[in-house]
Amino acid sequence: MPAVTVENPLTLPRVTAAPDAVARPVLTVSTAPSGFEGEGFPVRRAFAGINYQHLDPFIMMDQMGEVEYQPGEPKGTPWHPHRGFETVTYIIDGIFDHQDSNGGGGTITNGDTQWMTAGAGLLHIEAPPEHLVASGGLFHGLQLWVNLPAKDKMMAPRYQDIRGGQVQLLTSPDGGALLRVIAGALDGHEGPGITHTPITMIHATLRPGAEVTLPWREDFNGLAYVLAGRGTVGADRRPVRTGQTAVFGTGSSLTVRADGSQDANTPDLEVVLLGGQPIREPMAHYGPFVMNTRDELQQAFDDFQKGRLGTIPAVHGMTEGGVPEAGA
Repeated sequence: MPAVTVENPLTLPRVTAAPDAVARPVLTVSTAPSGFEGEGFPVRRAFAGINYQHLDPFIMMDQMGEVEYQPGEPKGTPWHPHRGFETVTYIIDGIFDHQDSNGGGGTITNGDTQWMTAGAGLLHIEAPPEHLVASGGLFHGLQLWVNLPAKDKMMAPRYQDIRGGQVQLLTSPDGGALLRVIAGALDGHEGPGITHTPITMIHATLRPGAEVTLPWREDFNGLAYVLAGRGTVGADRRPVRTGQTAVFGTGSSLTVRADGSQDANTPDLEVVLLGGQPIREPMAHYGPFVMNTRDELQQAFDDFQKGRLGTIPAVHGMTEGGVPEAGA
């Protein structure tokens, strides 16, 4: 980690908050519990225990790995349905193949992002390719769920495959932070991801001792999740470490700083920064469906069981009328 980098960050555009920007305070820092997803790959539940009013429009986020698989160990997810939201799968290290019941699919690896708008619904599978299952290897990534407003929940499904080389690369004034803008905008610099719900998604790498203060839209919320390393957040330097999420309050800038020393196996502070415009609509969420009402949830299950979200080969472990996986 990381897969996408540059030799000299000072060749990149530099961003910083305006001198009169209002610093966002840190409201809370939570620690992600660990669990297993899909066919048994390890995850950290980044948003577990955080009040949804601070997350909206984000629903959940899993850090997948970091894990070094032995030959025969790599795992994915079985076929599962989605409706009513978008999944964002960001692969930092490793390879994932994805396929859906509409005939879509592809391969993402080392810095790539697969952005799937489930909309009205489809069936989906994500798994390591056969050669990786045979060889084993490093696997590390994120999956983020982004809610859709009621007016977009039943739109036609859509994919975006964002290659690592397409992300907008930026840096801090002293070159101590590398900022990968995957979606949204930062200081006027646009990332490649096209979103229905206005959001910003950034993967930041800060060298030991580096600090960055970024302009942040005042109508967005603000979240920082630590993929690896130790540091502080906010003007009051609230400590954070691997597997922790910081929730920022209101303001027009946010600050992240890397500790001067890191662990030997984690040379830098790796952070995912998220901001989004809250939807402020009722949310009914169960398993792989995110709707506005319980009746809409029931309709989603009925449609799935009647094959209206597509069909898949029974050999993949999900038969018509079966219970869908809640997974990635």
